[in-house]
Amino acid sequence: MVERESMEFDVVIVGAGPAGLSTAIRLAQQAKTAGTEISLCVVEKGSEVGAHILSGAVFEPRALNELFPDWQKMNAPVTASVTHDHIYLLKDEQKAQKLPNFLVPKTMHNEGNYIVSIGNLCRWLATQAEQLGVEIFPGFTAAELLIEDGVVKGVITGEMGVAHDGSHKDSYVPAMELRGKYTVFAEGCRGHLGKELISRFELDKGRSPQHYALGFKEIWDVPAEQHQQGLVVHSAGWPLQQDTSGGGYLYHAEGQQIVVGLIVDLNYSNPHLSPFEEFQRYKQHPVIKQYLQGGKRVSYGARAIAKGGLNSLPRMTFPGGVLVGCDAGTLNFAKIKGNHTAMKSGMLAAETIFGALQQDKAGADLTEFAERFEQSWLFDELFRSRNFGPAMHKFGSFWGGAFNSLDQNIFAGKLPFTLKDDTLDHLALRPASEAPKIQYAKPDNQLSFDRLSSVYLSNTNHEEDQPCHLKLADDSIPVQVNLALYDEPAQRYCPAGVYEIVQDNQQPRLQINAQNCIHCKTCDIKDPRQNITWVTPEGAGGPNYPNM
Repeated sequence: MVERESMEFDVVIVGAGPAGLSTAIRLAQQAKTAGTEISLCVVEKGSEVGAHILSGAVFEPRALNELFPDWQKMNAPVTASVTHDHIYLLKDEQKAQKLPNFLVPKTMHNEGNYIVSIGNLCRWLATQAEQLGVEIFPGFTAAELLIEDGVVKGVITGEMGVAHDGSHKDSYVPAMELRGKYTVFAEGCRGHLGKELISRFELDKGRSPQHYALGFKEIWDVPAEQHQQGLVVHSAGWPLQQDTSGGGYLYHAEGQQIVVGLIVDLNYSNPHLSPFEEFQRYKQHPVIKQYLQGGKRVSYGARAIAKGGLNSLPRMTFPGGVLVGCDAGTLNFAKIKGNHTAMKSGMLAAETIFGALQQDKAGADLTEFAERFEQSWLFDELFRSRNFGPAMHKFGSFWGGAFNSLDQNIFAGKLPFTLKDDTLDHLALRPASEAPKIQYAKPDNQLSFDRLSSVYLSNTNHEEDQPCHLKLADDSIPVQVNLALYDEPAQRYCPAGVYEIVQDNQQPRLQINAQNCIHCKTCDIKDPRQNITWVTPEGAGGPNYPNM
């Protein structure tokens, strides 16, 4: 057995996103109120807090109100109030119909909400956490679980300075153990340790499978006459057609900036579809183009979204720890919001853990968390929106949207039945021979762009000489199965150009450009044979989003 250096904490938290930082802050607040000391560590794989954070984001401040009631006086970066909501049904590449408010589900109304950068909000939360005594370690990965006698005891950090062939470079830094009486996993959507915990402890037994979407986001500087701070635009329909569900968004933020994006559900069936190219088409629609033309794109990113909701939520506790936020799947897709729910889940976890520590318990299964969760507004909110995603999947965007308007506006999400969607997203793909090919226009470099120039704007960087963090279980599957049956969809579903089919001595071969990876996790989700596993690369690798 390898002897490693170790550090001991009361609580180890994996991930400095909204859920992880809210957990740390609530724990530190409780300790301060009780006059006790508690040792807290947050490990964050990004080069800094916020570097890997990507969210729309229209922010509902409900959880922040509870965490810091005077957050406005504390200069939280939450200032751009939503002033107007516009909802459009895009009928084709030119036509659109603006929907009247009474036809829009109440969950899509944004009175009292704010347009924010969640990356910058996390940076602010990290400052508050550190002032309360929380230790935050950016640039360090939680690479492995530390499990002893069936109890999670913490995590093992990733080694640094390992070459592609496994040898140690001069910069080598060994892994170390971060041990905690309890460990909180807040890695975000499809966290690789969360995925392992769900499997190992059968946390999803008896639940619907998790469902996912791929969300794109760009930030644009636009002319003053095209900017209306506080305007929120959502859309359904074109360019997504037939059985491909999702929708677009465009938010007028502060400083003459607009954020624009497209969400594509990952249960689409046509392997020829390219979510990235669909996003490029989306920006050409007159409803969207009117705000962007003449502007300059300054940021790009993409991230998978866990959208299964309550039906897909696994049991969140296990001996020694808890899953919170999007690592579990607490996002409310009916609102297209997951930041306030992630924060609340972390706060509930903190309150449960603090109680266990006060009773001198360590490593127990935090069964009390389930009771706290079910008595919270978080559970009520997820329960009321439980049919939203399944309705869209079963009935399509139009009829699913009509059902959801009825469910939310008339019955307040309390219809006496629950719709389910038990088909895994990756199983939805049809063979390429049975699906129509899609012709995408070349980028005009004004509104539409290619992948590589987009990845450049994400400031993505990985140490080139390191082991590939995209693991193939079987090297033969990409060509013999995926290329033969599905025209290797990884070439198209990846938003960063990581996967290419190249000719090697006139034989096709999958090339993995791991240095391009923006950590979206789509390949881990959509590969039709579940042959790709995403694991953490060397610490600080990946995107460096300044204000996403």
